[in-house]
Amino acid sequence: MQKAQLGVHCLGSVLLTALLLAACANGSPVSGAPPQRISPMSSSSPTASPSPNPITHIIVIIQENRSFNDLFATFPNAYGTTHGFMETSHGPQAITLQEVNLSSTCDPTHSSHSWAKAFDGGKMDGFNLEGASGYCKNKATDPYQYVNPQQIAPYWDMAMQYVLGDQMFQTQQSGSFTAHQDLIAGSTILNKAKTRSLIDLPTHEPWGCDAPPGTRTSILRYIGSGFSYGRNTGPFPCLTYETMRDLLDAANVSWKYYSPPVQGGTGDEWNAFDAIKAVRYGPEWGVNVTDSDTQIFTDISSGALPAVSWVIPDGMDSDHPGKQGDEGPSWVASVVNAVGESSYWSSSAIIVVWDDWGGFYDSVPPPFQDKWGGLGFRVPMIVLSPYALGGGTVNYVSHTQYEFGSILKFIEGTFGLGSLGTTDARANSIVDCFDFTQPPRLFTTIPSAYNRSYFIHRGPTNVPVDTE
Repeated sequence: MQKAQLGVHCLGSVLLTALLLAACANGSPVSGAPPQRISPMSSSSPTASPSPNPITHIIVIIQENRSFNDLFATFPNAYGTTHGFMETSHGPQAITLQEVNLSSTCDPTHSSHSWAKAFDGGKMDGFNLEGASGYCKNKATDPYQYVNPQQIAPYWDMAMQYVLGDQMFQTQQSGSFTAHQDLIAGSTILNKAKTRSLIDLPTHEPWGCDAPPGTRTSILRYIGSGFSYGRNTGPFPCLTYETMRDLLDAANVSWKYYSPPVQGGTGDEWNAFDAIKAVRYGPEWGVNVTDSDTQIFTDISSGALPAVSWVIPDGMDSDHPGKQGDEGPSWVASVVNAVGESSYWSSSAIIVVWDDWGGFYDSVPPPFQDKWGGLGFRVPMIVLSPYALGGGTVNYVSHTQYEFGSILKFIEGTFGLGSLGTTDARANSIVDCFDFTQPPRLFTTIPSAYNRSYFIHRGPTNVPVDTE
């Protein structure tokens, strides 16, 4: 890794003073020359902790559509950059990334075809060719940006105190539909030969069993040594493959999927279990799968938090581009604070992850390609726990290579579930983000612009903002 990739700028904000002093102390500013292209660090992590794991509650908070570099380009000791490359008729051209606000009306395209253009055979210089929807000043250059740290202060606060993973890659080179499937199943493989998998999004909403008749999915077929893309040739999005639900139920481990409503709300696109037939048409629908993302606050306060939780935001609380609003970081902070300020903190691990790159520039090429259209680009991951590494005078960044299966593998190892046998089998567990021999750390409230009360009293907005 080239430390010259780090771009750190002191921004003079009251809220971020401590964070940015650390950044200016630990980071290396970008030189005037474009950075060298870098390859991800490859390392292994153990599948089991060397001491008893005190974690009995795992909360996975899923945010939307941001590359790692888009949120953490200038984060100290992480592999980020404020410079990039764009493809032109004269070859790759250097470009300086623009610092922007989190709220954006431009939504870069992030389908599998867009991924291939941006990837450009590993050169990572085709983000200007992706295209975009919404109001964009320039569809070619808008993906070349990074968010002003003051706009996402809660994320930086969490990452400075705990663990930031800068080598977390999407499981697939696709958008939110398959990403949310990967976070409950590890893959979207459709056949025993493991040569057909879902890609991109269904033709109609909701993205699941509630879709109207005739809805189709798209698939990737692995033939010989390459892919064949079957647009809208896949099955109706009501699927039968195994998910974490099957392992958790078999081991009598409690779980819940906190999501906005499917009908008329964000859950019509981001509720992964709506696409799982056994759940959608079984007794767990409406019980283990909620129609309210704020139900988690009630469950925490009433002592009913399950062992494993997935938490999906309302559309207005998402980091999804193409909308006005800055509630995303506060929404995540409100959930983290609810756990941290409760009796559950001493036994919890909270994982904050973004589902796909959202079309935004990233400099690190995926470390390998498999038969299912992966790996995709880097996305951020923050791990918080009283046993998480970090919290010292220098912030902790994990450079271990992860994918979404890494989160599932940690859940499986923590509760002794066995393995789904998908990408969780090959992935490095995130267990190396923890030290279970250390005394549990006290929780410090994460400051944010909006608190838990704001989200509870505002209620659902029923604003689905996703298109891919």
